Amino acid sequence: MARKKQPKYNVGDIVVITLYGTVGKITNMKILDGVYVYEVNNHDGFYVEQTLQHVTEQDMKKGDTEWIELNYNFTFGDLVQVTGYDKDVFRIVGFRTEVWRYKNDAWEDTIYELSRITDGEWLEADESDLTLLANAQTANAILKKLKQDKAGMNKLDLGKLKSINNSKKVSVKTNRQEIIDGLLDIYNDYQLLFDTFKDEEYKIVMDVVHNYLVKLTEKK
Repeated sequence: MARKKQPKYNVGDIVVITLYGTVGKITNMKILDGVYVYEVNNHDGFYVEQTLQHVTEQDMKKGDTEWIELNYNFTFGDLVQVTGYDKDVFRIVGFRTEVWRYKNDAWEDTIYELSRITDGEWLEADESDLTLLANAQTANAILKKLKQDKAGMNKLDLGKLKSINNSKKVSVKTNRQEIIDGLLDIYNDYQLLFDTFKDEEYKIVMDVVHNYLVKLTEKK
């Protein structure tokens, strides 16, 4: 009796895309014309097994190792404006960095995951499209104001907030415990908004933040 072919990789595996030399996590898999194909990092398109390698299989010489220093201009809980959404205010609930390497070119892109304050609508944006309005600590006070007056965000002097933050450097949290504390603040703020307005969009943001907390607390 013929045995059904098993996939080489599973969802959650960390792999190297050999076409580009980039590393990612398998987020989906399916069978097309009898062949297993894999989605990496939730991006459009699928890769066949021959174009992937387990990260542990990658034979990397010492000279091939690359260390990248990343500096983030924003962090969890910051309030920002987004190019093209000038009348809206968003809060940062997550971010990631994509590393791109080609034969004659190389760059890194930082993508921020955002939630609109007024209704929880989800948005992703490049770092270059963001303008800081208030850091995470100030954001907590703003959300308390919003709790008291759902239209309160429209009454905030966003221009003043922007000018204040443009005049000083805002430190970025790098300590894991500080990041966890910041995420807990975001979770509690959105719990408060959900309890007040019963809007399911706030619950979605709570779930996303909860997933980040689980990942961080599971790390040794």
